[in-house]
Amino acid sequence: MATPNNDHMKYWGIAGAVLLVILWFAGDMLLPFIIGAAIAYFLDPVADRLERLGLSRTMATMVITLVALMIFVLMAVLVVPTLINQAGNLVAVAPELAKNFINFLTERFPTLLDQESSLRSSVNSIGATVQERGGELFNTAVASAASLLNLLILFVIVPVVAVYLLLDWDRMVAKIDSLLPRDHAPTIRRLARDIDKTLAGFIRGMGTVSLILGTYYAVALMLVGLQFGLIVGFIAGLVTFIPYLGAMLGGTLAIGLALFQFWGDWFSIGLVAGIFVVGQIVEGNFLTPKLVGDSVGLHPVWLILALSVFGSLFGFVGMLAAVPIAAALGVIARFATEQYRQSELYKGAPATSLDESAD
Repeated sequence: MATPNNDHMKYWGIAGAVLLVILWFAGDMLLPFIIGAAIAYFLDPVADRLERLGLSRTMATMVITLVALMIFVLMAVLVVPTLINQAGNLVAVAPELAKNFINFLTERFPTLLDQESSLRSSVNSIGATVQERGGELFNTAVASAASLLNLLILFVIVPVVAVYLLLDWDRMVAKIDSLLPRDHAPTIRRLARDIDKTLAGFIRGMGTVSLILGTYYAVALMLVGLQFGLIVGFIAGLVTFIPYLGAMLGGTLAIGLALFQFWGDWFSIGLVAGIFVVGQIVEGNFLTPKLVGDSVGLHPVWLILALSVFGSLFGFVGMLAAVPIAAALGVIARFATEQYRQSELYKGAPATSLDESAD
């Protein structure tokens, strides 16, 4: 006998409340496990592909682990120190960039920026604020990373969790499927497939797009000689998961820096602008249609709202959990809308019922 729908809503509501309470009180402790699970989820299709090529699940996991380890070592030795150094330097020179900007405007628009001008005061204030807040944010990020993601978490717990989950991923999915309530298993499987499709399109697809574009922007900007090319490319790639924001933010920052560094050398400035134009063309016409597709189902505004709300409530762990939760809520909302459109509340009562009530 099926459980009444009101009981279903009560049980799912209790489960959701328990999840929020766990995130609130145990978020920091869950962080390495959430990161490990995200890594395993991201790499599961790679393991499946290796299995289809003839490797066992254990061998596929070992191959992925060795490749990931080599990439991590190369990143730690070649990229991360330069990235941190450029980020610190960019924050440190922010007031000087603001001063140069004022001088540039003063030379060409002398009446616009006199000593009492509010625009001059605003630009100076922005430069000082970027240095103060940016340095504070940079130092806080480094300090929190050192305290929260300590060596034990970074180099032991996260990789171990990711390896074990990747090794047992298919068995865990099968076990969870066997525990589904039989009356509602088809519906739950359908919702799970839709959520997985959304997450796969977004996390795997947009994650790969962000990685490709971030690498392209960083390498291309460094090749044209932009001083902070690596950090600008990193920032542009990092926010590419929000459509158009990565190119807008990275392009604005890169062109602004290029104007100060290459003023008068319009060819170099044009190269910097062209890098982002080419990046947008490649992303819009090749990368996003190929790797993400047209049916991600995760609207940028909904994503930004989820990141803001969960980040404010639960910190960094909340931001990590925001994407899958937003995807799940979006799928459930579409399912609820579909059920509503098939209900009498939307279609109205049948004509026979209306006639009987009139009699």
